[in-house]
Amino acid sequence: MITSMPRVAIATHDFERCVETFRRDYGLPVVDLSPGSVESLGAKLAMCVPAGGSNIELMSPADPKAPLSQSLSRFLERRGEGLFAMMLEAPDPDREAVGLAERGLNVLPRMAGAGGRDVHPNSTDGVLIRVYPVKSFAGETSPSTSGLSGIMRVIVAVGDLDHARRVYETGFGLPCDAAYDDDLRGVRGFICRPPVGGVIEFVTPTDVDRPFAGDVAKFLEDRPGLYALVLHGDFSRDSDTVFGARILVEGGERG
Repeated sequence: MITSMPRVAIATHDFERCVETFRRDYGLPVVDLSPGSVESLGAKLAMCVPAGGSNIELMSPADPKAPLSQSLSRFLERRGEGLFAMMLEAPDPDREAVGLAERGLNVLPRMAGAGGRDVHPNSTDGVLIRVYPVKSFAGETSPSTSGLSGIMRVIVAVGDLDHARRVYETGFGLPCDAAYDDDLRGVRGFICRPPVGGVIEFVTPTDVDRPFAGDVAKFLEDRPGLYALVLHGDFSRDSDTVFGARILVEGGERG
């Protein structure tokens, strides 16, 4: 049983500059985990831990011999910096992996040194899913100096909403709302609700003359997958692309 969506990871070449950008420009509290993570996992890790929603994890390769570092390097070489993976949690990731495989998802063998199990993007509409144990990060949230929340919504761009619903509602067992038509943004979509953390919104364009739908359609020319992170703040602002990741700030509740 999936119990939460604790975080979404961004892969970057320049770890130190990425950490400083989220601290300075976004005013988010960031915990630098790299002194321990380089030694244990071969990668530099940091966690943005504002209150509300899900955390943002920052990741960079460090040890070319370590499996996680190799995975990050391959991603950066193929796709450049950007949204790397969505993390979910379950009481027993290995047991969960058996059920996911039985429901048709492409579960990968456990990576050496990994704390959880990976599900290949070719079975999850372009999203690398990592299933970790419950409370896989023990750090506490902190107020952000900018008033921004954590991730309140992850937007996943897909070409086939019915397939996405089967994967996430039936495959992962996540509760999903009824589909909706959003004429203002020019998309059709639905929302999945992990028990803890932000929600996951799946969208497909229906009116590419709308700016949002047009950008989603352009994104889908490459592949489906993680499109944007949505944070909440006192005021809405236009989307930014930060180390290859789209970040939107909404002033009000959505989903």
